Amino acid sequence: MLVTKLKDKDTVASLICGKAFIINCHGCKEVGFPERDAAEFQRELESDGKVSGILTMDYICNPENIALNLSLRKDEIDEADCVLVFSCGVGVQTVSSLLEDKRVYAACDTYAVPGGQGVTPLEFDCRQCGECYLNLTGGICPLTACSKGLVNGQCGGAKDGRCEVDPDMECGWERIQRRLAMVGRLDVLRSPVQIRNYDNEVNAAE
Repeated sequence: MLVTKLKDKDTVASLICGKAFIINCHGCKEVGFPERDAAEFQRELESDGKVSGILTMDYICNPENIALNLSLRKDEIDEADCVLVFSCGVGVQTVSSLLEDKRVYAACDTYAVPGGQGVTPLEFDCRQCGECYLNLTGGICPLTACSKGLVNGQCGGAKDGRCEVDPDMECGWERIQRRLAMVGRLDVLRSPVQIRNYDNEVNAAE
């Protein structure tokens, strides 16, 4: 099982320059979703005029389902300067892959707790490592997209865009750099890397 925990409200709100299109995932029964806290936060954003629309559905990690629903809400998404996703890391990565020209942000951190795990139909993976890096890396997880799990950039060993550990794998950090360039956020690579607080992870699991 895993638990999604709402990120600091002020931190998330600071990511919104104009309006945000909000996506909630209520799909996996194996995921503990902070529904009440998320709804309260979204009402606050709406009252401040920062929401272009809200989509709530099951299993946003299902690519065909979420792609169809996004196409039906295209006008609201186009109106927003970013998309705010309330889900585990798999859902955020799925949305990011479908909206390549839009800034996609994770509104939750994901923590692993004992129990069964849901099965995603995609190749995306979430390490459930707590303080999520997706907002710093364009919606591409450096822990799973990089075979070494590096969080501070490329190792320098990639050749022709392929990973030195697994030549069949594209360098995760080259993907991240392309994505950040596409959405105009290369500046975040100049910021110091956030050091994970492992104590938070332990407390969440307990």
